Amino acid sequence: MSGHDAVHRATSRLSAAQVSRRSLLFGGLAAASAPLLLSGCSNRASTSGEPLQFWNFYAPSTQTAPELKAQNDWFMKAIADWNGQHPEQVEAVFIPAYTDPTNTRLATAFASGSGPDIFLISPGDFSRYYNGGALEDLRPYMTQEAVDDYTEGSLATRSVDGKIYALPMENEPLAMYYSPRAWEAAGLSEGDIPTTWEQMFDVAEKLTTPTQSGVVFETIPGYYQNFTWYPWMWQGGGEVVDPRTQRAAFDSEGAIQALELFGEATRRRLAPRTMPAAGDLVGAFTEGFAAMWQSGIWQVANFRGNAPDFDYGVFPLPTPPGGETRTVLGGWAFAVNARGRNPEAAARFVVETVGSTSDASVDRLTEWAAVAKSDMPTRISVDKRMRETGAYDDPKMAYFRDVIFDTGRGEPRYPPVLYKAVSNAIQSVQSAGGDAADQAAIAHSAIEAYLTTYEGAPLL
Repeated sequence: MSGHDAVHRATSRLSAAQVSRRSLLFGGLAAASAPLLLSGCSNRASTSGEPLQFWNFYAPSTQTAPELKAQNDWFMKAIADWNGQHPEQVEAVFIPAYTDPTNTRLATAFASGSGPDIFLISPGDFSRYYNGGALEDLRPYMTQEAVDDYTEGSLATRSVDGKIYALPMENEPLAMYYSPRAWEAAGLSEGDIPTTWEQMFDVAEKLTTPTQSGVVFETIPGYYQNFTWYPWMWQGGGEVVDPRTQRAAFDSEGAIQALELFGEATRRRLAPRTMPAAGDLVGAFTEGFAAMWQSGIWQVANFRGNAPDFDYGVFPLPTPPGGETRTVLGGWAFAVNARGRNPEAAARFVVETVGSTSDASVDRLTEWAAVAKSDMPTRISVDKRMRETGAYDDPKMAYFRDVIFDTGRGEPRYPPVLYKAVSNAIQSVQSAGGDAADQAAIAHSAIEAYLTTYEGAPLL
């Protein structure tokens, strides 16, 4: 995510600029291999009167899809609310392809000393910016009441040593989506919903036709693909890095079998090598190009806005033999450039907008999670407000809250070199037919070598 669409593809009709949690920021080899090096230039003309720039992939936008317009409007109103009450103005800057795996614009801007004052960040790219000294600590601007209002784990991958470097606006769990129409055509029913990997492949085989993929896993290399793959690894007890010892742990049965899951699905032609309908789950389901698809809670809003009458179902990710039901929680967060033009004003904007206990902040986040998008909240007060306002009357939202969410674990915050080692392993097995054990060993060696000299945020 997370989340993430991320990145994460958080919305399915953004063509080249699709988002999520999690299709996350950068995946190109050059970008992934290089640490973030901050320019010596900093605090550019903090009193110049120029607006603080907020780089994001939501606004200002001219998208007409209902959910994208709602998300644009949410951001623009949040900024207008601040600008109407403070002399330090904020300006939204829409960055095309912000979540494209090969787009290095954000990292390049920071390296040249011209990074944005405020920006969106996913856990998947946290270490790049924290380790580079780019993130402002937001904790001094928050009340203890506000800190305590965050749900368990929501701040973990955005914090180091009690300092908070980004404030999440959403939690985005993954699940399996399915098309009852496709299932009925294949002679399947709700009683055939799989709970194991073997059952998932059996069902996918029955659903696969010359024009319809039985099951869809992400195929495009990047932070988002890694994000979608992690829960399959965790189900079998696998880790990239042992959270306790901080040592490489990728050469394990849990990682190997998760790599093989993606590889076998492709070899058996149950899952496609390229994303159906250019990654648009809603379009693929309604047009009959896919029958089962791993994706996130943001798709609830996509169906609501683009195919409100289409019947679809959701179920937890199936598990391997002896495995544990797990999902991953992605989501984007507001962060502040520690070397921006006015970090203090930028931090106050972020906290007042998404990190305050004021009614305005709680209402704003409720609007985001329940109306503009479809997410699980990161705040206790927002969850309460969502219950009071009927957000969980939507049975899909209630299902994510009651069944899926509690099996979640936050998206890891691995540095680019670790991300790339995992990504290479996934791609080698999924797309090139590589041996899962061999690829896990290669990735493990790369991770192990990198960690011998790693200094930075603990790897969670």
